[in-house]
Amino acid sequence: MSQPAGDEIVQFDNVGLRYGTDKEVLRNLSFTLYPGSFYFLTGASGAGKTSLLRLLYLAQRPSRGMIRMFGSDAITLPRDRLPMLRRRIGVVFQDFRLVSHLSAFDNVALPLRVAGASEADLRRPVSDMLDWVGLSDRMDARPATLSGGEQQRVAIARAVIARPEMLVADEPTGNVDPEMAVKLLRLFEALNGLGTTVVVATHDVHLLQKVPDSLIMRLNKGQLADPTGALRFPPRRTAGTARPGGSVA
Repeated sequence: MSQPAGDEIVQFDNVGLRYGTDKEVLRNLSFTLYPGSFYFLTGASGAGKTSLLRLLYLAQRPSRGMIRMFGSDAITLPRDRLPMLRRRIGVVFQDFRLVSHLSAFDNVALPLRVAGASEADLRRPVSDMLDWVGLSDRMDARPATLSGGEQQRVAIARAVIARPEMLVADEPTGNVDPEMAVKLLRLFEALNGLGTTVVVATHDVHLLQKVPDSLIMRLNKGQLADPTGALRFPPRRTAGTARPGGSVA
């Protein structure tokens, strides 16, 4: 992680989430994410990983507590300002959410077009990105003709093409082979090296060892757990100790 940490990019304070009148699926979440840091979010099935990610990419508002994103109060922010905040976040969905009538090329180009890029300016980066994820020969294919793994790679390319300030990925390697999984992880690392905060939710414990500088957030029944004592959120900082992202607190 080459970028030094500055002010926090995300801050949760005593956040809870419930759907309808059911019991809370997330409770008492308090943590800070710093710019330029790489986080793995782990936990058993049903621990609340996807729900936490939905809060992070502003698809869901919490039932209680405070969330600050990029210096703004995400709870009280007027709804007409949310789209601008969301454009600073890249998202890899577990179910891909590709636009069915668009080609792989046009799906990946979508964030650049929304940002106002000209057709001349987007052709090279989109082509290069599809080549990186091994889909240079599938640029004109529509999602229905792609395999699950190919759709996954298109979704990842779309999420990172605009170099978002934060990338949130829900099981991004779940539909690809181990070799491609490592390659995609290296893509996330490269983006992280440019200063993007990366949060990857995964159940694959082998991936955790592939990024030596990463931090691990463990969810257990809707709460952040720290069974090893190795990592706490917010991370403990003492004089002369490097904090996430590489700077010294």
